[in-house]
Amino acid sequence: MDAALALIGEDLKNVELQFKKDLQSDVPLIRKVGEYVLSSGGKRIRPALVLLAARLCGYEGSRSVPLASVVEFIHTATLLHDDVVDNANLRRGLASANTLWGNEASVLVGDFLFSKSFSLMVADGDLGILKVLADATTMIAEGEVLQLVCTSDLEITVERYIEVVRSKTAILLSAACEVGAILGGVDPELRQAVADYGMDLGIAFQLMDDTLDYTASEEQFGKSIGHDLEEGKITLPLIHTLKQCSDQERDFIAGVVEKDLLSDEDFGQVLALVQRYGGIEHTVASAGEHVALCKKHLEKFPASAAREALAELADYVVTRVK
Repeated sequence: MDAALALIGEDLKNVELQFKKDLQSDVPLIRKVGEYVLSSGGKRIRPALVLLAARLCGYEGSRSVPLASVVEFIHTATLLHDDVVDNANLRRGLASANTLWGNEASVLVGDFLFSKSFSLMVADGDLGILKVLADATTMIAEGEVLQLVCTSDLEITVERYIEVVRSKTAILLSAACEVGAILGGVDPELRQAVADYGMDLGIAFQLMDDTLDYTASEEQFGKSIGHDLEEGKITLPLIHTLKQCSDQERDFIAGVVEKDLLSDEDFGQVLALVQRYGGIEHTVASAGEHVALCKKHLEKFPASAAREALAELADYVVTRVK
């Protein structure tokens, strides 16, 4: 992340100021919940992608900062809704908003952030950017429903799982990059290349998240470990394990997935199977393949500090521990 921070550090500080400005509301609870979530130590990868993609595509104007704020608003809205759907009590190592203010406040403030995002996009006045982010938001909602449909489905294929990842997570990273490309006014081929970079980066990011849910410490990860398994989310480490394990082991996993509460002993036994059949290594390798694709997409652009920073950002995704 060092190259990215060196290049856009000042702009990222301005994005933080833009958050505060965009959170203005006559309803104090909106500002309170919004500031709590936005200031709780997020990685700011999506705003960074808007800023870096804009630089990669030759844009030097002032619209990238407010649009980077819009993208983070959309992301924050999805987090507020996700934590309610997932019954999560931790987010970034802190109590989740729904734990502190309840599900109703989390959902409604999330709705405010979505609505405010669209107001800000309309104020920007670029229908191309509005379409990209509106389409992405629609796809995220579809991805959430698709994930719900796939809950506890031990027959889920890798292809189906990656479809969930593309819709639920990667599309917003792709859209963030595409916004930067639109600002830069590059031709359709380059615009597609930078959008594809964001999509592969998003897939790699989620796959590493899947491994961290099994292997990280709660202090590092900032979320409860084993929460995916407890919620019946069959992610790639487990999909790979289910393809390799015996019928008896598969029946054991099915029994754990069906339980409402996940005990430490059950999680430990499933983790042992995931490790025995190489589920973590397989997922990390798959993430690495998507990072390699990220760098391939960047080759369409001439060498620059922005291209180097985006390549470094891709490498960071597969080495992060939180």
